[in-house]
Amino acid sequence: MSLTPDEIAKVADLARLTITDAERDRLQQQLADILKYVHRLDGVDTSDVVPLVHAVEVSNVLRPDVPQESLPREQALANAPQTDGLYFLVPPILEER
Repeated sequence: MSLTPDEIAKVADLARLTITDAERDRLQQQLADILKYVHRLDGVDTSDVVPLVHAVEVSNVLRPDVPQESLPREQALANAPQTDGLYFLVPPILEER
């Protein structure tokens, strides 16, 4: 399966990556190889395989949700890179691509 340069550019844009023409050409071949391998998996007979949600058994290891006292504000803000004494300060994000 071959991918067009426009398809590679679209995938890069969806991933919010800026790539050069050389990177696009390299990724075009690499993604084509990946898709070729995945296409080979279509030939595997899975008619006798029971569908699984997870490959291994999963169990919930979380502690019970019990109400308890919160951290004091000073302790919660102690390791913050920036704070005004009451809140965490973070840089604003104002633009969207």
